Amino acid sequence: MAYFTGTAHLPWLIALLVILIEFFGSLSLILGLASRIWSLAFICLFTGIILTAHKDFGFFMNWFGNQKGEGFEYHLLIIGLSLAILVNGSGRYALDRLLLKERPLSATRARPV
Repeated sequence: MAYFTGTAHLPWLIALLVILIEFFGSLSLILGLASRIWSLAFICLFTGIILTAHKDFGFFMNWFGNQKGEGFEYHLLIIGLSLAILVNGSGRYALDRLLLKERPLSATRARPV
């Protein structure tokens, strides 16, 4: 938190959101909990990272150590993966599927009295 507010000069609320998204969002994406919401949060987060810290260094990462900083190719990869999760969901083995399992049609229909 001190780095984000002191060195990066971000407001404390944005710094807190970055920490929460990176910690809880990563765990939730691994487990498949609310993956579409977290992937949207990651898209916003990494777009902000590109615009605030990495756009001045170009596209490519600093593979050979001849740049001052890192490019944003990795961040575009994360945005692309997050877009795929946003569109397709988290898959067959996600905890969302287990927790929100649809009931069969016969169980949801009202029975006559």
